[in-house]
Amino acid sequence: MLVETPFHPRTAALCHSRRWRNWSGYASALSYEPGHEYEYYAVRSGAALFDVSPLRKYAVSGSDAAALVDRVVTRDALDCPVGKVLYTPWCDEAGKMIDDGTVQRFGADTFRVTSADPCLRWFEDCALGMDVRVRDVTLDLAALALQGPTSREILERVVTGADVAALPFFGLAVGSIGAAPVTVTRTGYTGDLGYEIWVGAEDALGVWDALAEVGRGYGLAPAGLDALDVARIEAGLLLKDVDYVSAWTALIESRKSSPYEAGLGWAVQPRPGRDFVGSRALAREADAPSEWAFAGLEVDWPHIEKRFAAVGLPPLVAGRASREPVPIYAGGKQVGYVTSSTFSPILKKYIALATIRREVARPGRSVKFELTVEFVRHTVPARVVKTPFFDPARKRS
Repeated sequence: MLVETPFHPRTAALCHSRRWRNWSGYASALSYEPGHEYEYYAVRSGAALFDVSPLRKYAVSGSDAAALVDRVVTRDALDCPVGKVLYTPWCDEAGKMIDDGTVQRFGADTFRVTSADPCLRWFEDCALGMDVRVRDVTLDLAALALQGPTSREILERVVTGADVAALPFFGLAVGSIGAAPVTVTRTGYTGDLGYEIWVGAEDALGVWDALAEVGRGYGLAPAGLDALDVARIEAGLLLKDVDYVSAWTALIESRKSSPYEAGLGWAVQPRPGRDFVGSRALAREADAPSEWAFAGLEVDWPHIEKRFAAVGLPPLVAGRASREPVPIYAGGKQVGYVTSSTFSPILKKYIALATIRREVARPGRSVKFELTVEFVRHTVPARVVKTPFFDPARKRS
């Protein structure tokens, strides 16, 4: 039986589609209406409210808290100022990704780490011999992602004790919504202006109601995972077990990915004199790069239309985002595969995230995207491009 998040009394009443997905053991709405289009446009033109409570959350404290976080993640955690958030992967000793998430720094010796899947035992193993305590606070904390162009205006009207307008990209502030203490981080999974609100489970419904009441005048809509999937592909953001496979669950070695192979080389920060888990393997890979790389693709839409029109059909790929792997070809041979793809409503393009051979990964390179129409395989032109596909200035301003 799936667990209900602290917001379930509100989300269940609003979920007219009755479409739910298992997200880490929680019931999460795929869409609230029969289609996700309205929810997607709320993200890009107004504001959308996502229940992201299923994220795993860990409180890390003690005199060695910073040293533990720095040992686990690939980013330089000791260099992270109080009041900031880091996005980071973490790896096994072979430099292969286990998970990715955020590190929130509340004080010199106080952190909160979020992840997609359970990591408590790993953090505890890495903490052997250290003066540090790691607690799983997933059930204690509810979380909402308020995303979209009007999200700042909504938060300014409901949050007290924190200057939301001054909160920088990947910044953190502590305040209140009504009587409920909250943490607000300027983070999200949509590639747009947005915030995440962390609140005690007992205060969750009051926070939802306050946001919903003010949000009526700012185009606020509850949104589900279908809209989120389209937005995160436009933002070039990875989804675990779709765009990369955790080193813990990969059945064979070739399914594992390093941060460099997943397009996260920028998040590998060597620290002279300080090793982190996987640092030596990643240093070797930096000197001798893997044959695989991460890339964005723009697929030629007119050619997709022509392939379907030839059998009397409209294009049947413009609905929800796809997580199905699709082969990519160049020079008459397969050079990689698409991991996520979608038609971008705001860009009016068919876009994809892909793992491809490094020599093909340079922007501007032409490749072929495999398209199946009425059980017959075809190829259509595509072009390698930089990600993110959608990167509005308001996200960071």
